[in-house]
Amino acid sequence: MPNPFPLTGLTALLFDGCIDIPEGIRTVIDFDAQEPGAPKDSLPGGRYRLAAPGVLELVPDAAGPQARAVVLSVGIHGNETAPIELLGDCLARLESGLSRLGAPVLVILGNLEAIRHGTRYVSTNLNRLFRRDLDEVGREPDRARELMVEVDAFFARHPGRERLHYDLHTAIRDSRYPRFVVEPYGETPTQPQQWRWLAAADIQAVLHQHRHSWTFSHYSKHYHGAQTFTLELGRALPFGANDLPPLAPMKRLLDALIAGQEPPSDDLAGMVFFRVEHELLRQSEAFRLCFDDDTPNFTEFAPGTPLAEGSADDGFTVGQRPLRVVFPNANVELGARAALLVSPAPLPDS
Repeated sequence: MPNPFPLTGLTALLFDGCIDIPEGIRTVIDFDAQEPGAPKDSLPGGRYRLAAPGVLELVPDAAGPQARAVVLSVGIHGNETAPIELLGDCLARLESGLSRLGAPVLVILGNLEAIRHGTRYVSTNLNRLFRRDLDEVGREPDRARELMVEVDAFFARHPGRERLHYDLHTAIRDSRYPRFVVEPYGETPTQPQQWRWLAAADIQAVLHQHRHSWTFSHYSKHYHGAQTFTLELGRALPFGANDLPPLAPMKRLLDALIAGQEPPSDDLAGMVFFRVEHELLRQSEAFRLCFDDDTPNFTEFAPGTPLAEGSADDGFTVGQRPLRVVFPNANVELGARAALLVSPAPLPDS
């Protein structure tokens, strides 16, 4: 596959085995041994270390007064490449000296094997496995446990800093709002400044989750009280096919967090908010959604519209109020979510 961004020492170390790396770069990087203090682990404003495969810790020489302990994760679904390109470009700019490290940052490339194959997952959906009592076995469960350990250790190393986790994704279908975020359910309230940052990053819609969902962003909120979001940044496309210019405002937000600076802010006039009213679950092999497979996210359905059918447990018809559908996917595992049904919510206090 093509190189989506400059593969220098830092990006090559993180993305080794997931995208093509020029042989010349391989000859100057030792992927197995990272010695603290060696020239290869330094960068403007700090240093870095490979904490685990696909997990890169950035350690600033001096964190700024507004610096958070930041987790930035991409590739939890292996075919969602735009966030990988976006974050790769941020790292390339950092290493080249166009930006400077000013905050502790944990960069995570999630499902390495799925990224190599260009698939959403290998055996099962990684983004439903982030809970500490996980007892499943296999490639994705093992990776979930590894990533939970790394996040736990990272936040433990920065007990006095505000915790932040942005898990960057793209959706498998078009959307009435191409750039939107999911706010995980949890006891930790979202700070008003987060909404202003997202508005300045050109996020168009927000979806408030209604219950525990065991996604990666939910993990950091539930167990660590972090400010967290799952960010959907357009549609899932192969490397090199992504339309990155609309993500420039999001890149400015990420660059500011990495630099330990306060990100740009804006008012919320251009954002719309929704809350989950109901989940459609695939309970049987006969389950199907009663609308076209290419129906965009946030499409509205009128009262009385049948949305799902199958067994006695699978059926659903819209009630007295219109509902919009988000993340529809009938081809999920049995017992898994096949769609969220949402309704408008008021703007939060900003």
